Amino acid sequence: MTSFNPAPRVVVAFCTFNRAARLPALVAALREQRCDEPFELLVVDNNSSDETQDVLQRLIAEAGPLLRCVKETSQGIVPARNRLLAEAAHATFLLMLDDDELPTPGWVQAGLSALRDGGADCVGGRVRVKFEPGTRPDWLVDHLLGFLAEVDHGDRPFLIEDSSKPIWTANVGYRMSVFQEGLRFDSRYSRVGKDVGGGEDVVMLERLLELRRRIEYRPDMVVEHFVEPWRLQRTYFLKVHFSSGVRAGLYATDVSGRKALGVPLFLFPQAMRQGLRVLGGASVYGGSRLRQGMNFAHACGRIVGTFRRAREHSSS
Repeated sequence: MTSFNPAPRVVVAFCTFNRAARLPALVAALREQRCDEPFELLVVDNNSSDETQDVLQRLIAEAGPLLRCVKETSQGIVPARNRLLAEAAHATFLLMLDDDELPTPGWVQAGLSALRDGGADCVGGRVRVKFEPGTRPDWLVDHLLGFLAEVDHGDRPFLIEDSSKPIWTANVGYRMSVFQEGLRFDSRYSRVGKDVGGGEDVVMLERLLELRRRIEYRPDMVVEHFVEPWRLQRTYFLKVHFSSGVRAGLYATDVSGRKALGVPLFLFPQAMRQGLRVLGGASVYGGSRLRQGMNFAHACGRIVGTFRRAREHSSS
């Protein structure tokens, strides 16, 4: 008589793009996780052009929890994440991290306990930013690390009731019933390859808050996030905020009231105030002045976004 082994209720997953060199360590760390339920590993390859497929095929054959790999041909982080959700639809619980991270021991168990035993619909934990030796610049002060996805809301778990204490898809878990009614990551906030910006995880968190889902922060759910040197430029921080502002202008800015060229008039003095604060900064490249520059870039992005929105509306 043939025994039937049902698919595990727990899926641990990540999306990947052109990070073949990091995959062996990541998959090994995931397979070393200890959990009181079996779990399946799922990888969504978003059209990598490096050796990702060869590496994944070798990893599939290694011992440990089953590793299942699928390829998403639509380029971008949102198509990849939504493919991940589709491939994990059979599961009860999903835990996600990124391909430039490593989970610390106990990560899977902490996330599963919050979802299964604690009744959370969504759970997220600490993200510790790590740098390659000698790559962290002096100007990158601690209060800027949050813009590199660092998360640390303290040593005690709590329920998240607003977006002031966010959790990111760099370290998150979901009860899969959350997605039964068609909720997905918003394609308008996607990014492709090394493009900056995005914000699909911000929008997802806001949507879950609107739906009054139970969202928990778990300090014992920890991943280490390795930051590549190309992100360690002041221009990266400025580009991220400009891109975020453009998307805010396109999709999330009230455009009623008086306008010039389709741009709400109130956006211009806002941008001007931010620009003056940059000029009045204490140092040219210090953290405080860079932070003001990021605010200015976001304000300019909103102007560009609402202008594009008006142009698209007029041409439709």
